Amino acid sequence: MTVMEVAQFLRVPKSTVYKLARIGDLPGSKIGKHWRFLRRDIHEWVHSRSLAA
Repeated sequence: MTVMEVAQFLRVPKSTVYKLARIGDLPGSKIGKHWRFLRRDIHEWVHSRSLAA
């Protein structure tokens, strides 16, 4: 998934996705200048966050 796709899925601004990925909170990989995210990892991240709340 791209940053835009993750932002739309999470319903947050792209800047939030960049920030969470940069600090290591959101699972993703930086390939060159671009961040990429696995859909499965994002779903697991959302699920783990909902359990903690």
